[in-house]
Amino acid sequence: MIIRLENSSDIPIYVQLRNQIVMGIGRGELKAGESLPTVRQMAQDIGVNTMTVNKTYQILKLEGYIEIDRRKGATVCAVKDETAIIQEKLEQELELLSAQACLKGYGKKEFLELCSEMFDKMNPIALQG
Repeated sequence: MIIRLENSSDIPIYVQLRNQIVMGIGRGELKAGESLPTVRQMAQDIGVNTMTVNKTYQILKLEGYIEIDRRKGATVCAVKDETAIIQEKLEQELELLSAQACLKGYGKKEFLELCSEMFDKMNPIALQG
């Protein structure tokens, strides 16, 4: 999986890294049980501070995307059924994205087509544990 970070972005690096890993899991590039690089290795590979990667991994752990074991390191978790939690989060994030799209002149049809395209890029097999 290739990590793409924008140093000039207003989005913090740890958030960008978190988002890239979540999208990698969603696309099937990272599979349940697969190991992530160590914090040091990831930091070296992408050219960031180890504290940035550590923060990202801790967030991913709290969100249930990865498990961290001192012996095995960070591994991708199997998808869990957290329907109520994800429903609320999706509603909040989609509300914000919808507002931004409206403010930038997107029509409903354009917005829904873009959502559909992005959803179609995800690998439903990757989402099965």
